[in-house]
Amino acid sequence: MQNLWLKIKVWTKITIAAVIVLYVLIFVLKNGGRKAEFWFWFNREYEGSLLSLVFFAFLIGGLVAILATTTVRTIRQIRELRNRTRSERLVQEVADMKAKAAMLQTRPVSATAQDVDSAGVIPSPPPPREP
Repeated sequence: MQNLWLKIKVWTKITIAAVIVLYVLIFVLKNGGRKAEFWFWFNREYEGSLLSLVFFAFLIGGLVAILATTTVRTIRQIRELRNRTRSERLVQEVADMKAKAAMLQTRPVSATAQDVDSAGVIPSPPPPREP
């Protein structure tokens, strides 16, 4: 059964390729002798074979498509590079801040800080003495 599906797939591809080749052959035969007039700039016109005009139109269209996809990919890569650079810069700034914080000297423990009970409340100072 699997062999049958493989044969169907292969013959389908061969049939599609043959139809495309047949169409291209008919297209060339029908349009090979026709003349075309094409305006492309002021006081300039192309007068030549319709077949060569179609060929160059397809060629230029393909080049424009390649150029457009390359441009879009390049813009995407530039954006990604900017984001990555920004992220790395922020990570470096955080690391620098942590390094500076580690270099700071801590204050010695004062007497009032020692009096702080376990709840974190500083007791009120004793009332002043009367003379």
